[in-house]
Amino acid sequence: MGLGYQIAVTLLSFLEFAMFARAILSWFPQGRESKVNELLYCVTEPIILPFRKLLEPFQRGSMIPIDFAFLLAFMMLGILRQVLAYGMY
Repeated sequence: MGLGYQIAVTLLSFLEFAMFARAILSWFPQGRESKVNELLYCVTEPIILPFRKLLEPFQRGSMIPIDFAFLLAFMMLGILRQVLAYGMY
């Protein structure tokens, strides 16, 4: 395995962890205003934003409290990491 592969897999794993941590912190009111949450937001929002723009027409007026853009971005990171892992063998 090459160094580029290791860096890519590590970066994707870090991003998945950051998104998971952001989701957990969103459940706690004091977590939403912490410096850690601000850092996680800055790291993960550029990944989520394209999915948010893509899904915007479908979520207008929706009363469902689920951020489908976040879920889709999280799933895509996992799929991309798996494709990289299986593509190298």
